[in-house]
Amino acid sequence: MGRGRLLAQIYRRHWPSLAATVALALLTALAGAGLLGVAGWFLTGAALAGAASASAAQAFNLFAPSALVRGFSFIRIGARYAERLAGHTATLHLLAELRSTLFRALARLSPRQLARYRSGDLVARLTSDVDALDTLFLTLMAPLLSALLAGLAMTAILAWQLPAAAGAVAAVFLAACLLVPAILLHQAKAPGQAIQDSAAQLRAAVQEATEGHADILSLALSGHILEHFDQACGRAARARNAQANLSAGGQGLIQAATGIALLAILWTGLDAVDRGQLAPPVMAGLLLGTLGLFETIGPVMRGATRMGAALAALVRIEAITSVETDLRDPPAPRMPPAGSALQVRGLHYAYPEAPDRPVLDGLDLDLPPGSRTALTGASGAGKSTLLHLLLRLDDPQAGHIFYGGIDLRACAQATLHARMALLAQDAPLFLGTIRTNLLIGDPQADDASLWHALDAARLGAFVRSLPHGLDTWIGETGACLSVGQARRLALARILLSPAEILLLDEPTAGLDADTEAEFLADLPRATRGRTVVLATHAPLPPGVVDQTMALDAPDPSRIRRPYTPADPNPGRPSSRPGRAGR
Repeated sequence: MGRGRLLAQIYRRHWPSLAATVALALLTALAGAGLLGVAGWFLTGAALAGAASASAAQAFNLFAPSALVRGFSFIRIGARYAERLAGHTATLHLLAELRSTLFRALARLSPRQLARYRSGDLVARLTSDVDALDTLFLTLMAPLLSALLAGLAMTAILAWQLPAAAGAVAAVFLAACLLVPAILLHQAKAPGQAIQDSAAQLRAAVQEATEGHADILSLALSGHILEHFDQACGRAARARNAQANLSAGGQGLIQAATGIALLAILWTGLDAVDRGQLAPPVMAGLLLGTLGLFETIGPVMRGATRMGAALAALVRIEAITSVETDLRDPPAPRMPPAGSALQVRGLHYAYPEAPDRPVLDGLDLDLPPGSRTALTGASGAGKSTLLHLLLRLDDPQAGHIFYGGIDLRACAQATLHARMALLAQDAPLFLGTIRTNLLIGDPQADDASLWHALDAARLGAFVRSLPHGLDTWIGETGACLSVGQARRLALARILLSPAEILLLDEPTAGLDADTEAEFLADLPRATRGRTVVLATHAPLPPGVVDQTMALDAPDPSRIRRPYTPADPNPGRPSSRPGRAGR
């Protein structure tokens, strides 16, 4: 997608509200210029009439200009309020759609693609980068369009009343309205890029320092981290100072352009007044009206100096929205039958960074419906990788995974993700209540289903003892819960989902020995009727799983260990012997 095409598509969908905002901004600009022009005409005419004879004073009509002054004042106030309301509403809708579009683009990327970005940088793109784009419409496009249309109207009035000045004023106005912002925009690109980059760096630094606070203190790295943060703050401050200097310079150029336009009107207007071709009150009105016209360029200057940051933000956003996911659905996806078996045949996978060091090599594995399988082995042996491949978060370089006899790559990802649920090692709990965290597993679940899932995870009694029950606030990342309670809540969320296959990656990580034993002992009852694949280092009590696959670490010197059932079940199909690692 080319630069700006994403915004153009969004703007086209919201064109009625954007057009209304521009119309109200134009009405505000015309009312402001008209107010100054009529006020100059009114005051000058009244002063000249008062200095003349009594008959001339009586001949001057005070009611029409005073009514126009009041009318333009009310119109300007009402139009300004309506323009602010419509403009901010339209901008908020634009930013909301842009943020949703960006989030959808992130959601469709594979974990491997997302791993290329720092988490704080992704947050910055969703927040500060999107917010920076309000400059494009609210503080640049709408003011620029309304100023140009107001300039056209003022040029027509000058051509009618003072033709000799119309061309000069129009030329100066166009230069101030188009040429100066273009120069500022060019100069603002580097500071704008620096502002957005430093904002992303600062956000990432804060997030990473917060998450690693204990390690930073234990390794006495606080000084180094503070120095790095101060340097990033300094870069941001220098970029903002450069942006502010450009804005001040732009305002100075506008003041100079305003002075040139007023001199053009005075030069030609005074001569026309001397020859009796232009009334003095009209001359004063044209001067003040032109002054009001040039005031409409002020917001354009401020918007132009911020455009560097907006363009940099747009590039960062489109760098994500234009990325094609490396996992695509087939043109005609197939639907596996419900309750189907999973079969792994000749699976070979290596990380892109080390293609000559496969993590899984020639792996064969059968996962019958309703079976419980444990994956064991040292860290790095490929347990988590295999779970990700089963969920099709990535594709193997060779071999196949069949679901109901259908290759996973022939299925729609939405189907796979509806049939399978993953409890990752770092399965997050979100800021909210126990209820809101559970409803992630099934947004339509009623209270009875929530309690059933909690009881299955052996957490129901604890939640019932809380004063607010399901509506108990658990804090950021479940800070109000113990490690064991947090893992059980994450398990309850998985159990609440309608998935028929549960993939559990180190579900007892961080638990003490007693809690770990209770957790594993409860697993058969909690997951009854579902296929379970459990990756773990923990010792397994008897009867927890039906079969065990021991994976080797990716070391060519290791001897492959065969797949053997841990708790043989004569009535259940056995898996073919398989291999893992190298």
